[in-house]
Amino acid sequence: MSGRSRLPVYFLVGLDIAIAFGCGELAEYIRFGEHTRHYFPLMYLHALLVVTFSFLCNVYGPWRGRRFSERFARVMIAWALSFVALVTFLVMNKMVEQYSRAWLGTWIITAIPMAVIVRLCLYRLLVLARSRGRNTRQVLVVGWGRTFDDVCSNFSQNNGLGYDLVDVIHHKSDEQTLAQLETLLAGKKRYDECWICLPLRMSNLIQPVMFALRHSTVNIRFMPGLQDLPLLNYNMTRLGQFHALDISCSPMDSGSEIIKRVSDIVFGSLILLLIAPVMAAVAIAVKLSSPGPVLFKQYRHGSGGQKVKVYKFRSMKIHQEDSGKVTQATKGDPRVTRVGTFIRKTSLDELPQFINVLQGRMSIVGPRPHALEHNEYYKDLVESYMKRHKVKPGITGLAQVRGFRGETDTLEKMQRRVECDLEYINNWSLWLDIRIIFATVFKGFVNPNAY
Repeated sequence: MSGRSRLPVYFLVGLDIAIAFGCGELAEYIRFGEHTRHYFPLMYLHALLVVTFSFLCNVYGPWRGRRFSERFARVMIAWALSFVALVTFLVMNKMVEQYSRAWLGTWIITAIPMAVIVRLCLYRLLVLARSRGRNTRQVLVVGWGRTFDDVCSNFSQNNGLGYDLVDVIHHKSDEQTLAQLETLLAGKKRYDECWICLPLRMSNLIQPVMFALRHSTVNIRFMPGLQDLPLLNYNMTRLGQFHALDISCSPMDSGSEIIKRVSDIVFGSLILLLIAPVMAAVAIAVKLSSPGPVLFKQYRHGSGGQKVKVYKFRSMKIHQEDSGKVTQATKGDPRVTRVGTFIRKTSLDELPQFINVLQGRMSIVGPRPHALEHNEYYKDLVESYMKRHKVKPGITGLAQVRGFRGETDTLEKMQRRVECDLEYINNWSLWLDIRIIFATVFKGFVNPNAY
């Protein structure tokens, strides 16, 4: 199978250069009503910058299998950075006065949306072409289990991702699976990829499948069950003269921790400043709704499993729990006040935790902290459950924006939540934090599962 064509990359580079110059010219006509050559050198410089930052942000990387939101974000960041670099260059060289600020502002507010809109149009055209069977890769899937079922269901319904599951082998026994594979390969069918979706305990089948495909140039991908990969990074670490596979190591090293802490302080301070009036209103409503303190304080496990005190607005009437027991709120729970019902559904009860963020006990984004008693209960029922405490707990997290919040009345719900938490730890980046924060703003506050 041939490698990826460079033609789409050349096309996108040319497109970005055309957008940079085109919007620069448009800004001139809007500002001056005519074209001048005075701004051409700046357009050349910006075209170079936007292409450079686009390569650095992997804007020109493959689109296949990627969601548009990811492509959209990378384009936005690359173009924003290119204009920041351009303005920095003008300031450092004391050239700001040589160019119209109105023209520069018009250029920025037309170029960035144009770059995104053009990408959106291209993406829609690509999805349309793939939904009609064009520009797709032919895939053979071999597997068994939940991951196998999810892959077959997802890619069968969404051919716009660019993959066509032409043959599926449901594993029942090694002999039967290999026999089916040999039959399909003997039929001279052309596959671009083979996906093996099996739990790790059945990984002994991988080598025979690869041997059967030894004469093919097909891409082979192994997709173990999510329960097998809570923190399997596939990163290699050199230890002296040896190489180790980091199967349970977060990418959040000391340098990353500093970046995350600084971002928590900056974002936390800004958010606290913005929500101070809302917090004051909620505090008054809680105080008037029922007797008792405004804040509910409870110990939870923090980073490294250490106990930390977490704040929330009180949403329940004062009551006494049995020793060593914490009862989760359920639908229609009589302990929850009328104000409490509202602030729980809208997540307003979590706002005091921004104080915990500034204290360093929590992070804005991370696994949600569970009650200590819940940790004791689930740590032996959910594999790698306590690995979620490798990082600071968060006000919001990947599990919350995916809808896994509220009551965990079944073991499967908790497993799904923990899988999301471990996926977050495994793939942490500042950009992932920003994406989760924005997703929380748009869809993470109000949730019908929060009682």
